[in-house]
Amino acid sequence: MPPPAPDAPTVRYERSGPVATVVMDRPEYRNAQNSAMTYALDDAFGEAAADDGVKVVVLAGAGDHFSAGHDIGTPRRDAHLPYPRRAGLWWDHCGKDGAESRFARESEVYLGMCRRWRELPKPMVASVQGACVAGGLMLAWVCDLIVASEDAFFADPVVRMGIPGVEYFAHPWVLPPRVAKELLFTGDRMTAWRAHELGMVNRVVPRDQLAARTAELAARVAEMPRMGLALAKRAVNQAEDLQGLHSGLDSAFGLHHLAHAHNAETAADPLGGMDVRAMKERGR
Repeated sequence: MPPPAPDAPTVRYERSGPVATVVMDRPEYRNAQNSAMTYALDDAFGEAAADDGVKVVVLAGAGDHFSAGHDIGTPRRDAHLPYPRRAGLWWDHCGKDGAESRFARESEVYLGMCRRWRELPKPMVASVQGACVAGGLMLAWVCDLIVASEDAFFADPVVRMGIPGVEYFAHPWVLPPRVAKELLFTGDRMTAWRAHELGMVNRVVPRDQLAARTAELAARVAEMPRMGLALAKRAVNQAEDLQGLHSGLDSAFGLHHLAHAHNAETAADPLGGMDVRAMKERGR
C-alpha cells in the first residue's frame, strides 16, 4: 500500500452542538499513532478546550479499529523528525543518541501528552471498536468514560519486547493488580465484556450502534453545567493521583526506559528486535 500524501490529515475534528468528536484517521494502518497524529490530536483537544460551546469531547477511530498502538513500522513513521515541545521542557530528541534521545522524545509524545490530555477540563469519552492495543490503551485510558463495541478488544503485548508495559502505565489503577499482571504476562486480548465486568469499560454496545450510543451518552453528560463537570473530573483525577497514579507513572516510565537501554545493549535494537510482524507471530 503506498504511503499517504505528506499533507494527508491524520485526525478529523467535528462538532455537533455541545459535543466535539475527534477522529483518528489512519484506518489503513489501524490508526497507528505517529508523531503527526499525536500533535494533530493535541491540536484538536486544544480546540475543543478553547471552544466555550463544547462541553464534552468524544475520541474515536476511523475504520475497523480504534488504534493498534504506536507506529513502529508504517511508511509514515516519523519518530526521527522534530516537533515543537508542548507537554514538557525536555530538549528536542533529534541529534541526540541513545537514552538521551529516546527518553526526551517519549517524555514528550507519550507520557507527557497523555498527562496533558487527561487534564483537559471537559469530559472525554472514548468510542472503541476493534483493536485497542498498547498505545491505543493509553488514549482510551486518558478518557473519562469508555464505550466499547462488542467486537472491541484490549491488549498490551509489549512484554514480548522485554518492556514492562506502555509508557502511560495506568494498568494497576484501571484494573485489579492481578488482572493487570495477567494482561501483561500473557499479552492476551481482553474482550469488551471482560473489560466491562472489571469496570474498565462503562458500556458495551453492538458494533453498528457504537457511534449512536456514544453520542447519546455524550449528549446526556453535556446536559450538566460545564463548571460542575470540570470540578467533578478534577476531584476524581486528584483522588487517583492521591492513590499513587502520578508517582506510579513516573516510576514505571523509568523502568520502561531501563528496558529500552537493556535491549539496546543485548538485542538488535531498543524494541528487542521486534517489529509489527514479529509481534503478531509471537501473539499466535
